[in-house]
Amino acid sequence: MRAMTDRELLRHTVATLAYRAAKTMRGAPTSFATFKPGPTSNTPVEIVTHMGDLLDWALAMATGEPRWNNSTPLPWDDECARFFAAVKTFDDRLASSEPLHYELTRLFQGPVADALTHTGQLAMLRRLYGAPMKGESYNRADIVTGRVGPEQTPADPKYEFD
Repeated sequence: MRAMTDRELLRHTVATLAYRAAKTMRGAPTSFATFKPGPTSNTPVEIVTHMGDLLDWALAMATGEPRWNNSTPLPWDDECARFFAAVKTFDDRLASSEPLHYELTRLFQGPVADALTHTGQLAMLRRLYGAPMKGESYNRADIVTGRVGPEQTPADPKYEFD
C-alpha cells in the first residue's frame, strides 16, 4: 500500500469531517436548529454557521489571505448547504496543484480540528434534544477522499449501535 502524502491525509480528514457532519445534520427535526439547552448555549444552527466560517477561514489561510468572518446564521438547510460548499471549496484547493500558503499542520489543528469538535457537539445536542442519531464504528465507515458533500454512503447497519 502506498503511503499518503501529508496533503492527501488532510484531504482524508476533511472527508471524515464531511461524513460525520452529514450524519449529525441528516434527519434532524426542523425545530432542532434553534434548540438551546441553556441560556448561554449556542443553537445548532449557530454551531453550523461557525463551522462554515471555520472552513472559509481554512481556505483563506490556504490561499495566503487569512481573514476571519463571523457570518449571520441562515435557515438550517441553507446553513448546512453553506457548510458543505465551504468544505468542497477547501477540499478542491487541497486537491489542486496550487501551493498552500499555510502549514498543513496548522490548517488541521485550527479550523479542521475545531470543526470536528463542533460536529461532536451537534451529535450531543441531538441526544439532548431527544432526536439522537445512531452511533457507528467509524473506522469501518465508507469515507472517501474527495467525497465532501452532504450525500454520503449510509452507515452499514451491522456497524451502527444505539
